[in-house]
Amino acid sequence: MASQRDTSTVCLFDVDGTLTAPRQKIDEETEAFLQKLKKHVVVALVGGSDLVKIAEQMGGDDVHQKYDYVFAENGLMAFKDGQLVDSQNIQKFIGDEVLQKLINFALRYMSELVLPCKRGTFVEFRNGMINLCPVGRSCSQAERLQFAEYDKEHSVRIKFVEAMKKEFPNAGLEFAIGGQISIDVFPTGWDKRFCLQYLEKDNIQTIHFFGDKTDKGGNDHEVFEDPRTIGHKVTSPADTVQQLTNMFFK
Repeated sequence: MASQRDTSTVCLFDVDGTLTAPRQKIDEETEAFLQKLKKHVVVALVGGSDLVKIAEQMGGDDVHQKYDYVFAENGLMAFKDGQLVDSQNIQKFIGDEVLQKLINFALRYMSELVLPCKRGTFVEFRNGMINLCPVGRSCSQAERLQFAEYDKEHSVRIKFVEAMKKEFPNAGLEFAIGGQISIDVFPTGWDKRFCLQYLEKDNIQTIHFFGDKTDKGGNDHEVFEDPRTIGHKVTSPADTVQQLTNMFFK
């Protein structure tokens, strides 16, 4: 029996590690499942990456038309029903003086790290954040996995975050470990909770959030813990689908 769509309930998904393997494309089964889910509830995506990277992972340039909401860069680029509804910019918000101090400090710090390898693109400037990557974002998939293993053992990113917190205690900045290889730096409050304001405006009553980096320091932690959401910790795309199946299709 066809059930009526519940437009007061949203399933809000982190992308990397939740709907896709880290930095990989969504598989066909998961994508088909999300379209099935969309017939029951509102479906929203939120990622720290920009829209281009989210589109790469989520099956194409029309990603913001496939889902009810797409929140790129934690919601600083907010799309609803395929249309851009709002955008924010870190440069205007914190100013070039602080930005340059941060970037100079980060480049100095990363230049002194000795890692299994280093490639290119250590600092990526996005609308809503600075993404810092000790191994370099142009690393191959094998090098990404190599760094992830090295980081688990040597806490490269945890130590980097501690150094930045010590250097910039009053700058109004947050530092979150994201994905496998990088750190996101953004103004306080510009984490994934930022996107919740758009859902609240549209009278969404129930927000189920699904994410994998939900522990303290991870970039899903704040929105997972937020009283406005019901948080669901997942370990993989398959686990996400299983939890949703238990919730909506049993």
